[in-house]
Amino acid sequence: NIGKNILTIEINHLIFNESRWIMMPLTMAATGRDVQIRRITGKEETRHFLENLGFVMGGFVNIVSDINGNLIVKVKDSRVAISKEMANKIMV
Repeated sequence: NIGKNILTIEINHLIFNESRWIMMPLTMAATGRDVQIRRITGKEETRHFLENLGFVMGGFVNIVSDINGNLIVKVKDSRVAISKEMANKIMV
């Protein structure tokens, strides 16, 4: 609707607007499902590091294994291990 302000809030790393869920960190995604990367947060050097590993906005990742939030993910044609801290910067 034109002119309607949409309230967007963040609660425990989940981002909502008044009508639906929008994004969550990769650490909260289900194992074995392809999810699309919607945003990468953090400092420029962190975003660049993740981009060099294949984590780009619009790309897809699949969580292969989750051990206390530390993940092994399939991104493009590779498997990559990332820490919980890094995975929390990838919003899906």
